[in-house]
Amino acid sequence: MNSANLGVNRLAIDPTLGGDLRARLRADPQAGVRQAARQFEGMLLHLMLKSMRDASTVGGLLDSDQSRFFTTIGDQQMAQDLAAQTPLGFAALIEKQLARQMTAGTAAAATSPLELLQQSLPAQIKASTATIRSMTGAQRSTAALPVANSGALSTAGTSSGARAFVDRVWPQAVEAAALTGVPAHFLVAQSALESGWGKREIKAADGSPSFNLFGIKAGRSWSGPTAEVQTTEFVKGEAQSVRARFRVYGSYAEAFRDYAKVLSSNPRFAGVIGQQDGTQFARSLQQAGYATDPMYADKLARIISGPMLRQALSA
Repeated sequence: MNSANLGVNRLAIDPTLGGDLRARLRADPQAGVRQAARQFEGMLLHLMLKSMRDASTVGGLLDSDQSRFFTTIGDQQMAQDLAAQTPLGFAALIEKQLARQMTAGTAAAATSPLELLQQSLPAQIKASTATIRSMTGAQRSTAALPVANSGALSTAGTSSGARAFVDRVWPQAVEAAALTGVPAHFLVAQSALESGWGKREIKAADGSPSFNLFGIKAGRSWSGPTAEVQTTEFVKGEAQSVRARFRVYGSYAEAFRDYAKVLSSNPRFAGVIGQQDGTQFARSLQQAGYATDPMYADKLARIISGPMLRQALSA
């Protein structure tokens, strides 16, 4: 397959596309970086389309979760095709930056193009997402959230703590959303569930913050700092208090990036990646074994569709 055409005339949800791109990066680094930059531009175009849809009025007799799902898939395909046929210039800029990094010195020379791309993407996503949001005028839109009754939307039902928590983690949630294809407010809801809206964040032995908002444990593959705390696990439906080690991060940004990496790198979370339905997102996490609490999906779905998140996002 011609390296210049990798991804062209292929479905945006083709599961083999990522593997083909990694193989291209190893076999022909220059062509692989060019195609990775083009794929990234397609992702940015999709974010632009999604921001415009979220900022517009939705609804109608034919509107449903299924129609929204296929609209999202259609937007992803359209963005990929536009990036391949009518580039906006993002891909060229990314390719130039990666090329400079690959020739910047001995440290960069010892790093593979794939590793350079992985290191560069978070910064590219953060900067480009900010640009797209300014271009579309989209802020923390609540258009995609389920509509609640007017009584439930009173500001009296929303705590200042919830608003402060959303303000603290929203930029990081947007970055992780770009990496996972999951709406940012779903990720905010899960971090709120795991941390009690930031009030029950895991602390290290000396009382310092772990920034671990997703309750990610420190398994054998984790070589970073840890915090050991008492937690609750469900065994055969029965709650038990146990000691467990959790990962410690240097910032919320690092925590959200690691969460996105956990989801995208583990095949068991394949049903979570790109999920656009809040209830199904919660169920997919539980089915994949993210948590042992048998009510985890229900609790998360209630936060996603609840008035507290809606008000915190619109404040």
